[in-house]
Amino acid sequence: MLSIQDSDLISPTLLKIFERVRHSADFMPLWQVHRQMCDSFGDNWRDKFKRFEDVPFAAASIGQVHQAWLPSGEKVALKIQYPGVSAGIDSDIDNLVTILNYGSFFPKGFYLENFAKVARKELKLECDYKREARAMKEFQRLLADDEHFYVPKVIDDLSTTHVLTTEYVQGIPIDKCLDEPQEVRNYIASKFIELCLREIFIWRFMQTDPNWSNFYLGKHPTANCPRLILLDFGASRSYPKKFVDQYMNIIRAAYDNDRSKILEYSRKIGFLSGYESKVMEDAHCISINILGETLTSMTPYDFSTQNVTRRIHELIPVMLKHRLVSPPDEIYSLHRKLSGSFLLASKLRAVVACGALFEKIYDEYKFGDYAGIEDINIDE
Repeated sequence: MLSIQDSDLISPTLLKIFERVRHSADFMPLWQVHRQMCDSFGDNWRDKFKRFEDVPFAAASIGQVHQAWLPSGEKVALKIQYPGVSAGIDSDIDNLVTILNYGSFFPKGFYLENFAKVARKELKLECDYKREARAMKEFQRLLADDEHFYVPKVIDDLSTTHVLTTEYVQGIPIDKCLDEPQEVRNYIASKFIELCLREIFIWRFMQTDPNWSNFYLGKHPTANCPRLILLDFGASRSYPKKFVDQYMNIIRAAYDNDRSKILEYSRKIGFLSGYESKVMEDAHCISINILGETLTSMTPYDFSTQNVTRRIHELIPVMLKHRLVSPPDEIYSLHRKLSGSFLLASKLRAVVACGALFEKIYDEYKFGDYAGIEDINIDE
């Protein structure tokens, strides 16, 4: 996630380092691949495939991806986790926090320790590929009737805690679509933002990692139209209805430019303690209004000229100096996805009718307990 952040917040030098890491993760040697596969499927694991490519075609932070063909001839993708990843999370994060504190890469008062606590929990969940498979199936169900999105099917017999096998789907990584026609770039950004809004406000279940390599532009096989292919679901999580209600109220208060309501619901959700100075309250309300203007604009929002990140960044020194509490834990993952969607739209130079997307969601939203969509739980 750090590799796709805006240089207004994180050092450009650090961004280049993370970007290089994102695109050049090391591959496991073949003997380690064999050991991981043996642990999951036994010594004769190759018998389960008509063909298995020993050289991976992709690698990421906790695993690498291989092509293979089943005896039926179906082409599949296997994500194989690096050995010892889960066991090393605590020490890795401790080392990262030490480096970031020493190098002053993050602003003082960023609540890095709380951020690290949340990251530990999320990363450990991401190491469970069985959990990720359950998340994929939930999104398949939620998007089954939507021709604009596609989630590859899971091959259950070839999926374990450390190996996830899915059908192989072709497409173009969305960060490689920068030179596509304007209408295509608008389509990608619009659908990405629409998906975010549906995830948080309708399903209360979100894939929170906006890493651009997790999303591909493909073609619908029969409808002759584009669609977004969703690939990685390790960072999926649910949000409590009460939290989502309060967050919706904050966004709506920004839409109405109602300062008192912004403060009221910000205290209820845990953004503020209620004992902040007026300077802090002013900065907080301005930042919420800046964030909200994107979702509440009644005219198509031109992200090629947006300066949301810079304007919020200008308020950071005040908020870091006067903030009394760290943000709610849920905010880290939610804002990671939302900020990632805005950064993507900016990179694509897209024009998106965000206000219309939000208004439709809001008009159909029901507050409080009601017999609507049930909570989704993928944690066994």
